[in-house]
Amino acid sequence: MRPESQDFHAREAAAREERIAEYDRLAEERDRWREKNAAYYRNLERLVRFIIPEGASVLEIGSGTGDLLAALKPAHGTGIDISPNLVALAQRKHPNLEFVVADAETLDAPELAGRTFDYIVMSDVVGRLNDLWSAFRALRRLCNPRTRIVITYYNFVWEPLLKLGEKIGRKMPIPQENWLGMKDLSNLLELNHFDIIRSGSAQLAPVDIPGLAPFANRYLAQATGLRHLALTQYFVCRLAGGGGPIATRDYSCSVIVPCKNERGNVDDIVARTPELGTGTELIFVDGNSTDGTVDAIERHLQAGTRKNMRLIHQGDGRGKGDAVRKGFAAATGDVLFILDADLTVPPEDLPKFYAAIAEGKAEFVNGSRLVYPMEGEAMRILNSLGNKFFGVALSAVLEQRLKDTLCGTKVLFRRDYERIAASRSFFGDFDPFGDFDLLFGAAKQNLKIMELPIRYRARTYGDTKISRFREGAILGRMTWLAFNKFKSQY
Repeated sequence: MRPESQDFHAREAAAREERIAEYDRLAEERDRWREKNAAYYRNLERLVRFIIPEGASVLEIGSGTGDLLAALKPAHGTGIDISPNLVALAQRKHPNLEFVVADAETLDAPELAGRTFDYIVMSDVVGRLNDLWSAFRALRRLCNPRTRIVITYYNFVWEPLLKLGEKIGRKMPIPQENWLGMKDLSNLLELNHFDIIRSGSAQLAPVDIPGLAPFANRYLAQATGLRHLALTQYFVCRLAGGGGPIATRDYSCSVIVPCKNERGNVDDIVARTPELGTGTELIFVDGNSTDGTVDAIERHLQAGTRKNMRLIHQGDGRGKGDAVRKGFAAATGDVLFILDADLTVPPEDLPKFYAAIAEGKAEFVNGSRLVYPMEGEAMRILNSLGNKFFGVALSAVLEQRLKDTLCGTKVLFRRDYERIAASRSFFGDFDPFGDFDLLFGAAKQNLKIMELPIRYRARTYGDTKISRFREGAILGRMTWLAFNKFKSQY
């Protein structure tokens, strides 16, 4: 492993240890906080017990102190948690059950090897996972065709109230959780080949108010217009297609890296970009850098650091969109990737994008930075608000869900890009960024677009090239153009 890759993985490992230490520190306080919110936990137990019959074999991922698992009265109950202190506490409280220290994102504990379960519960845990895609992928190993997965998570419209509860001492303070709506979860489940059997909501009033709370939770929480306000959202899922190996096809890949003044990131890009499919070519497209970026790339070319690596000069062209088109025109791979040179999206995430294409789940994969909390100052507030606005607007216009239209990482088949390029005149050629150009074209070609959440990182070198107000105005005009082109033609 090269030093650049070692640095990245060391940072990831350090962040994981910090999370474990935080959970360990709060372990002894869990029961006290549970008592403060007893009505919420009783209602949650009632929901999960309705879904899972007594006497089943049950695995709970993120089992905490083990109380929910015990309430299910399983014939064989196993709980896993990343916190050794929580596992020890749960085992003391419920000695008739099995508790294991394991990471939900890998599920590689030896106690789980070769086992499957009737039911797997993930209750209030998906919001705290660092990589939910990996967690769902690992979950498949513990399922058989009859396994049912039960996922519960809080409705994000309650976020202001929950934060207020932390401030006034009514809710245990925890780090910021993932920004997951039900559509985000269903998207991630589909990408990992799970079928959703049923979904719903519960707990409109998670408090002890005799008469009123039971009525609200049993009747009003299911009423049209109110069920979307309930605190708890849930899914019941199974392996798609009866389980078994996931069918894939092998493709050659081209990773296009538009860059301008990114010298400090070149070594990381070369070292950390993975080999994908039957082979990966790495194509840098330089936009007239003045900081030595070209020299850094050429040193790797001369040293033969990796095969199938090229440098293209953008020349008189301007903007990322032009650089991407030049890179795509030069690419020879079956599948085309865009990787931003600022490394705010780690190259280590590219295999997830490839899987969505190779496993037939998508024809166009769009990264989404608006699911996981962002690292440091990775995105300024105005940029975040703008991204959310354009996501809502374009979802309505293109009639396919898009949460983050401006994430730089996009993946599609070269054959489909050639169709998009051939029809570019339908929208015109004035997108300097390339994001809307590709999304508009993909929608016009009726490609299946899927979003893949990524954890957006802070820059470690260089400055952002974004001018928020000027470029926001351009994006606004392009959104209006898309509306007219899509909605006024029929």
